[in-house]
Amino acid sequence: MNMNNPVGQTPLDQAGGVIGKPLDRVDGPLKVAGAATYAAEYKDVGGKTSYGFLVQATIATGRMSAIDTTAAEKAPGVLLVMTHQNVPAQGPKTSTSAPQLASDKILFFGQPIALVVAETFEQARAAAFMVKPTYDAKPGTFDLAAGRSDAVVPKPNNGSKPDSALGDFAGAFGEAAVTVDVTYTTPPQAHAMMEPHATIAVWNGDQLTLYTANQMLSRGLETVSSTLNMSKDKVRLLSRYVGGGFGAKLQVQSDAILAALAAKMLDRPVKLVLTRPQVFHVTTHRTDTIQRLRLGAKADGTMVAIGHESWSNNTPGEGFYETAANATRSIYAAPNRMTAHRLATLDLPVSASMRAPGEAVGLLALECAMDELAVALKMDPIALRIINEPTEDPEKKIPFSSRSLVPCMQKGADLFGWSKRNVTPASVRDGHWLVGMGMSAAIRGNPMLPAKARVLLDHDGVATVQTSMTDIGTGSYTILGQIAADMLGLPIDKVRVELGDTAFPAAPGSGGSFGANSAGAAVYDACETMRNLLAQRAKLDASTAVFSGGTIQAGGQSQTLADLVGPTGLVADGAADPGDSRKKYSQDSYGAHFAEVGVDMDTGEIRLRRMLGVFTAGRILNAKTARSQAIGGMTFGVGAALVEDLVIDKRYGTFMNNNLAEYHVPVHADIPQIEAVFLPELDDKSSPMKSKGIGELGICGAGAAIANAVFNATGIRIRDYPLTLDKVLAGWDADDKVQQRSSTSPALMPG
Repeated sequence: MNMNNPVGQTPLDQAGGVIGKPLDRVDGPLKVAGAATYAAEYKDVGGKTSYGFLVQATIATGRMSAIDTTAAEKAPGVLLVMTHQNVPAQGPKTSTSAPQLASDKILFFGQPIALVVAETFEQARAAAFMVKPTYDAKPGTFDLAAGRSDAVVPKPNNGSKPDSALGDFAGAFGEAAVTVDVTYTTPPQAHAMMEPHATIAVWNGDQLTLYTANQMLSRGLETVSSTLNMSKDKVRLLSRYVGGGFGAKLQVQSDAILAALAAKMLDRPVKLVLTRPQVFHVTTHRTDTIQRLRLGAKADGTMVAIGHESWSNNTPGEGFYETAANATRSIYAAPNRMTAHRLATLDLPVSASMRAPGEAVGLLALECAMDELAVALKMDPIALRIINEPTEDPEKKIPFSSRSLVPCMQKGADLFGWSKRNVTPASVRDGHWLVGMGMSAAIRGNPMLPAKARVLLDHDGVATVQTSMTDIGTGSYTILGQIAADMLGLPIDKVRVELGDTAFPAAPGSGGSFGANSAGAAVYDACETMRNLLAQRAKLDASTAVFSGGTIQAGGQSQTLADLVGPTGLVADGAADPGDSRKKYSQDSYGAHFAEVGVDMDTGEIRLRRMLGVFTAGRILNAKTARSQAIGGMTFGVGAALVEDLVIDKRYGTFMNNNLAEYHVPVHADIPQIEAVFLPELDDKSSPMKSKGIGELGICGAGAAIANAVFNATGIRIRDYPLTLDKVLAGWDADDKVQQRSSTSPALMPG
């Protein structure tokens, strides 16, 4: 199936199916019962399992002049100590390979420099501390502000150019009646998923099987095969269940490659599970950013100039950059535009994609700058956004596949009680709390990647869906089952879904909000093929036949699917490709966030009181999983706004809070009343399901709504995330408003 042409009426449009219903996740009971097997939990995989433990570099840049493994090799239970001196040959470092222990060069603190394998985990861990490296250290650069001057124009990222320009930005900005010129900073952030990175590697002759935690198995297969100089048909990756990833498991990390190399050398299974501090340094994180926003408008709020520049950083040799200004290219209209991205090289662990890469941090800056412009104009923030609503993509000059940003803002304002907001900052109190409201817009790209799937229909009328798509806790098992159930007219309990195995047809996996559209479209196509095969066997017209209750019906005839497939069953393959649909139409999901916060008048502590997100994302495939994705993303946004900060020791290049005790994320006590609402929408140019990506939409703009609410509550504009109480107090001290806050009589809460 190719998405070059809009999709017409489909079986999913018929009333009475399970698509869109709030079905419980089919994998829920397994997970609650502890029966869902994660990467580190497989047993009896082909021999007695041995255990690995990483040794990490304790400098950030330089080289190892020597590494003494003598004591470790003699330690109890030790089977192997692997270093750059004895590691088996690997392919060179490329965009599709990830060689480990490749040389004595050190690129970042925490880089793996050895692997100890022993009979038990405890023996491997103890021996790892006996490995003694000697270093020739060099001074490193660990501060983006300091490295910013040497930043370069990066290469295009996933086809997106780093810079864009339209009209005369500098001239229009200089002549604008009202301008905003502000700089926002966001800190490094860690994925901090529940399940750490883990792999069990098993060789059977020249066949390698990896039980591993990975979001994108097809790409992982390419990486493992090219790194180990193997044919793809000799490698199998399994990730049946993934305990969260948020982008950290998009790439194959060191655990998979090192476990595979050690298992080959020992001719027995090797399990390698990273400790939590190792996850923080060895795997990827979100880079910090410095973002300059310049907005120019007429007196009536019509914007004439939009400029967004962003600086981010990465490890030497890495080209990934944070596309923080990309959303700015399409969210608001203005004839004169400029966006630019620059990449600094720092001696820090590798930066890569984290949930909603680009938009997550970009909207933290843009949507606050829009709020600042609204204040300067003495204009309602929603009215400002509505007056700058584009009729086509402002830079690509192509139509939107669908766009409902304005309805999201209007519906959200109505539900949240936006009209009761006091526009004068620091005017509303509740006891010793200053109370404020804020809002922001949300936008997230709607990508789709090529995917394949297979559907098998057995003699008992049970359909089995197979694809290498993964489920990282987002509901893939359930959603793909719902698609197959409605396409084939089967009850949901007559559909089985098998995922997370490269032995199945290739799918792009989970990431970038493309999972459901891509794998779902392939399942849809396989089911369409199955419908045609069944109709041929029934000698009925597939275009008019009705599939319902395990039967096919047309012209007064009805036959069961089980009878049609017979004892041998029936198999149908499907494939989906976006074609040039993303070039013909600008495709995004949209939303609006509303937040109310309280700020303690004495301590500056910020507390979220309530939050609402209103979204459109095409057809909602499962109302329950969609809501869960949205509020999960919104919670992510709360963390980005208020607590998340991966602190760098700028003397040594280490992450100081490399654990879940000190890397703060929101907990239950931090999240009060929070709700997500989806407006009805179908997008026939997006996918055959007429759906759009949801997984990352909830985080986009969420933190900015909170930051804008803090300003409304206090009159303090904090442009350095996260918004911690010390920054509130510093803002008050700078404005010399401490005495004023204490002496003013309290105002009543709105409404």
